[in-house]
Amino acid sequence: MKDYFNQIIHGDVQNHKVDYYKAIDWNQVEDTLDKQTWEKLTSQFWLDTRIPVSNDLADWRSLSDIEQDVVNKAFVGLTLLDTLQSEEGANVMRSDIRTQHEEAVLNNILFMESVHAKSYSTIFISLNPSQKIDEIFDWGNSNPYLQYKAKKINEVYQNAGPLEKKAASVLLESFLFYSGFFAPLWYLGNAKLENVAEIIKLIIRDESVHGTYLGYKFQLGYRELVEEEQYRLMMWVHELLEDLMENEVKFAESVYDQIGWTEEVKVFMRYNANKALQNLGFAPFYDDGTAEHVNPIVMNGLSTNTTNHDFFSQVGSGYLMGHVEAMEDDDYNF
Repeated sequence: MKDYFNQIIHGDVQNHKVDYYKAIDWNQVEDTLDKQTWEKLTSQFWLDTRIPVSNDLADWRSLSDIEQDVVNKAFVGLTLLDTLQSEEGANVMRSDIRTQHEEAVLNNILFMESVHAKSYSTIFISLNPSQKIDEIFDWGNSNPYLQYKAKKINEVYQNAGPLEKKAASVLLESFLFYSGFFAPLWYLGNAKLENVAEIIKLIIRDESVHGTYLGYKFQLGYRELVEEEQYRLMMWVHELLEDLMENEVKFAESVYDQIGWTEEVKVFMRYNANKALQNLGFAPFYDDGTAEHVNPIVMNGLSTNTTNHDFFSQVGSGYLMGHVEAMEDDDYNF
């Protein structure tokens, strides 16, 4: 980015004279995917306050204490990761942008990660008493497995190169979130906590764009490397993934063993790990990480279509502004 702005200051960008600072021009886009992603993200803008989570109170009270504990722990794990993304994720990639428009997309991503993090607090306060919420956050802030993955990702953000940062972010967006997503998707498939699940589906819809977009930017840089450097980077990504997976298995066990879902969650995690590798342009790594192996109830809930309701009257489990087409695998044909 320093080189880029040195070019701006000296008037060498795109062969146009620039006296000091270059105004962004959305009519002259260097990479059309920047504009397509911006339009995708802005068209699906949403806020947690427009979804009536409190309408799920009857469902919540019908759950056992153990089931409530599982959901709460899954959500505080998601809160921690989204907090990391909102404070560090997109920020650390600003210095490595390829275009001005890419920074605009990163700004959008950064803001929506803050919306995601806040959304879990909306869920917590709608369903739990204040004392319980304090206990949940104390658990999350001291859980060794949550802290390990946050530290591991942030170490890459603070110390590694541009492509490593993008790869770590894609692994977080496309893989690490999904152990937490399993519980609300399972309850959605069983016609419970539908408004809570609506928020989760909106978050998943955002994260699918984030992971795909950053994966695309990773691939652009990866293709510019010589073969030896490509191999080194590919091995680094796989080593990071295996390290994160080993820790994620322990986290899943700490949350889901008490309800007997752990093995299904592990399969779901491996499926999404393969999706993360796909976003980075690499081949799948886990043989059972396919849709056919995932619990069909959860797989069905993974569809990022949202239901539609008028948020002014708060009828239904979606809302008007959020009703846009879902991300599809071929939206970004590299």
